[in-house]
Amino acid sequence: MTSDLHDLIRTRQARVAVIGLGYVGLPLAVALANAGFTVLGYDRDPSRAQALAQGESPIADVPATQVATVVGAGRFLPTADPAVLRQAQVVVICVPTPLTKRKQPDLDCVEAAARDLAAHLQPGTLVILESTTYPGTTQDMLRPLLEESGLQAGRDFFLAFSPERIDPANPRFHLDNTPRVVGGLDPRSGELAAALYQQVSPKVHLVSSPQVAEMAKLVENTFRHVNIALANEMAILCAAMGIDIWEVIEAAATKPFGFMPFYPGPGVGGHCIPIDPQYFSWKVREYDRHARFIELAVEINDHMPYRVVHLVTDALNDQGKPVRGSRILAVGVAYKKDVADARESPALKVIAILQKKGAVTSYHDPYLPTLAESGLTMQSVPLTEQVLTESDCVVILTNHAQLDYRLIARCSPLVVDTRNSLKGMRSDHLVKI
Repeated sequence: MTSDLHDLIRTRQARVAVIGLGYVGLPLAVALANAGFTVLGYDRDPSRAQALAQGESPIADVPATQVATVVGAGRFLPTADPAVLRQAQVVVICVPTPLTKRKQPDLDCVEAAARDLAAHLQPGTLVILESTTYPGTTQDMLRPLLEESGLQAGRDFFLAFSPERIDPANPRFHLDNTPRVVGGLDPRSGELAAALYQQVSPKVHLVSSPQVAEMAKLVENTFRHVNIALANEMAILCAAMGIDIWEVIEAAATKPFGFMPFYPGPGVGGHCIPIDPQYFSWKVREYDRHARFIELAVEINDHMPYRVVHLVTDALNDQGKPVRGSRILAVGVAYKKDVADARESPALKVIAILQKKGAVTSYHDPYLPTLAESGLTMQSVPLTEQVLTESDCVVILTNHAQLDYRLIARCSPLVVDTRNSLKGMRSDHLVKI
């Protein structure tokens, strides 16, 4: 059974089902289809499945032309019918794993995907989980759910974990040039999962278990989270000493060894960095331990939106204006530059806090013409001289490349820059984080 499936994968004759056609699943589905596999795309959202079947794409990193090409060739078949899973020899689960309001892991989507799959799981199928999660999820949660099918993992079907490594809008690294980590429930599962990713990735690093692969993902993003927290704390301390943190980091980055630059900002956002460390922190409490260093980093980064509001308040006060009633324009609400994604964006919290203080808020973001996130429902306003001059304060929260920062600096009566977008510009009305 193992050798037959391995041959089907190696010759790209295996039918691969991808569950969840969002920021992770869609790029994978298209990459596999481009490699020659027949990909069965399953998403519970009928409107998304229908749009993809018509050659449209909801993901900026996956152009509609690519979707239309593989759909037209019959290599990508999107659907909202879970019965399609019965036809697959390989199934990859790529569904969201957010946090609950209590900052605990929310695996509802993983559970729903597992139950959909269990109802149609066939003997000899390879199942891979890509969704970021805490160590033990594949073994302790996913496996029992799939075994409700009556099949046993390691005997009747294969099971592995391989963390996604998608970085939206990264011009250098994509799915096809980023190495993959794979951990199988048993050696056969690991070998089969590695064989699949070898068809679309330059290198596959096989580890001893799903737990190691799950933990590797958390370490990757916790590393970033902690270092961003360090940069944010340094920014606060440098401001107290009258030192420009941006110039400091630029100087430190000239060292060719032992240093990697991380930058301060209004907080952290996206589908990984704000979430992954808290998955780990939650998990270790089962072992009567506390991830104190990580929890401190979370506290620092979670505080940054309040730091930004404090800077806005002080800057307005210096001009004899209160926050209440002031017209404040947020420039950029996406969680990072050049993406149309506001998930967990710190800009949302900044806007919400300002609104609670009575500010009249608006925003401009060329990638997000409408905003319906975290209780906010707004529409982007144009970035014109009139809009800028009529604002009491402009807050740069996301440093999109296409924005006219000279126009912002010239026309705005007051600017709070949280991204060093106005580098090299100096004036009494320009305030940096």
